[in-house]
Amino acid sequence: MRPHQWVDEVGSRVAGGAFKVLMALNRLVPEGSIQPRWAPKPLLKSRQKTRPPLGLPRETDSLCPECVFETRGKVLGGDLSIEELVKLNPGEIKARIFEEDGKVFMEKTCPRHGTVKDRLATNARFFERMETLFPGRDFDIVSKSLHQHGNSSIQYGRGAVLTIDLTNRCNMMCDPCFMDANQVGYVHELSMDDVKKILDDAANHKPRRQASVQFSGGEPTLSPLFVDAVAYSREVGFENVQAASNGIEFAQNKELCRRSKKAGLRFVYLQFDAADNENMEHRGVGNLFEVKQRAIDNLAEVGITVALVVTVVNGINNNCLRSIFDFTLENIQNIHTIAFQPVSFTGRDEHLAPDKREAWRYTLADLAHDFSDQTGLTDPVRDWFPLSSTSVLSDLADVVKGPGADWGSIKCGCHPNCGIGTYVMVNMDTKETVAVNHFLDLEKILGDVTRINDLARGVKWTAVLTALSLYRNFKAKHAPRGMKFLDLLKQIDSHAGGNLGFSKAKRFQWGMLTVAGMWFQDVFNYDFRRTEMCIIPYATQMGEISFCAYNTGLGWRKIVENMHRVSLRDWYHEHGRHAVYAKGKEVALDGRKFEGPRLPVAQPAEKAKATQAGAP
Repeated sequence: MRPHQWVDEVGSRVAGGAFKVLMALNRLVPEGSIQPRWAPKPLLKSRQKTRPPLGLPRETDSLCPECVFETRGKVLGGDLSIEELVKLNPGEIKARIFEEDGKVFMEKTCPRHGTVKDRLATNARFFERMETLFPGRDFDIVSKSLHQHGNSSIQYGRGAVLTIDLTNRCNMMCDPCFMDANQVGYVHELSMDDVKKILDDAANHKPRRQASVQFSGGEPTLSPLFVDAVAYSREVGFENVQAASNGIEFAQNKELCRRSKKAGLRFVYLQFDAADNENMEHRGVGNLFEVKQRAIDNLAEVGITVALVVTVVNGINNNCLRSIFDFTLENIQNIHTIAFQPVSFTGRDEHLAPDKREAWRYTLADLAHDFSDQTGLTDPVRDWFPLSSTSVLSDLADVVKGPGADWGSIKCGCHPNCGIGTYVMVNMDTKETVAVNHFLDLEKILGDVTRINDLARGVKWTAVLTALSLYRNFKAKHAPRGMKFLDLLKQIDSHAGGNLGFSKAKRFQWGMLTVAGMWFQDVFNYDFRRTEMCIIPYATQMGEISFCAYNTGLGWRKIVENMHRVSLRDWYHEHGRHAVYAKGKEVALDGRKFEGPRLPVAQPAEKAKATQAGAP
């Protein structure tokens, strides 16, 4: 080991002893209590948080797919009112979640339509670990007026990503597509008054947490209100504003990038299924990879970063995880997250034949296995965590901000079956990579921070205890090359907004890349326990609706859109048609020659480890 590693090894042991002593002393003093202005009651202790039924086997509430399709038809045909839909809860049936041959399944039986069985995980041990690490729910929702959607209503927290569909128009014809864009026969597009009303209501939600406002669609950049909507989000107090986009407009229009940045756009959720055109052929655009690279470059010029959003379909592009990761390393200055989304069979794919659905089904356990197998960076079980485990760090930020805060921190409190994540340190110059859990015991840190949060001490005490926890769980000999503990401490504090007071720097030699998986439900695996904890609500003209209840389930999207629709004929007459790229059509870019895929010669994990052990 290097001299600084010996120093940190000794420091880690000293920190471990100091942490135990200070925690023992703190137990002699009653816990504090913090009542922030934004919260309906004092910050919850870990023991006060509720949890959904977890473990195997268990029973839950689900939906019969065929009953759902019938119900939607009745609502849209005027034979069933929205009030009756909310009150009667049609289509709901019980479901079993159980282990079979090392896998996890959901099975449900409708007395009219028979039995449906679908796969939830290909690794029961992975599934159970995610549930074991769930830290508990957030506050109950107080703002009930925004959540009147029957048993599909969100009941907990605020939501981490507030999604607003500006339009259902799109310039592509993707398959899969959540909303069946360009094929529903009408236009649903928000006015600026709609946008303001939605954001004003969201800013007064209780609990009043920050959320990342995500403008979506369709393709949100087709809306003439896009830039104004971004600016208004910042005006009412939301600090993080993003766009879920296919990138075409950003690739073609640098001025849009500049105006978006000036309005307050922080990053773009860029649809990205592969690092080449061949494996994105199903999207229907001949030069889609070039479009993605150009969009990333144009956005980077104005200081907007990107999260790659990858819909993963088994047998279609699940073999592309490594090439997407390599592409991310080459663009690491501009990409901070890869968000893999196992396919949800909704929109255009809701009526797939059962055998095709079985073949294409892809679970979070599959994602963890494939990413680990293709990159060699992570263990497919040990190094993955439920996204909700990060809510412990949100609680820490809320403790530090204290009672005077007007907004709570963004909190990712979703059900443990919804999302997962792992974290990778990347050298910004050499592109070397190390999984964070290899040199930081994240599971123990989360346990320590949970206890620190429960103490509810002042900022200084909390900062000291947190720093000691990090140090005692720091494994210097496995750390990235040249990284000292103090460097890591500053970086973590900076990444969390500098709340602990250790660092205000924004750039470091080693950057942190988040690799996440978010699996949205469909009618075949629908679980109301997940819906009621949704962290990605759609903010609509009918309130805030769970992502899965909106796009699938009873189909609130179709209900909302049909109530506020304009016929295609009337829309085209007033506004004209927009370009649609499909059937291999290429997007026209400017005259600058594209230089081809800029993939790195990736350093294998084994070689990286050897380099870390021997390089200065």
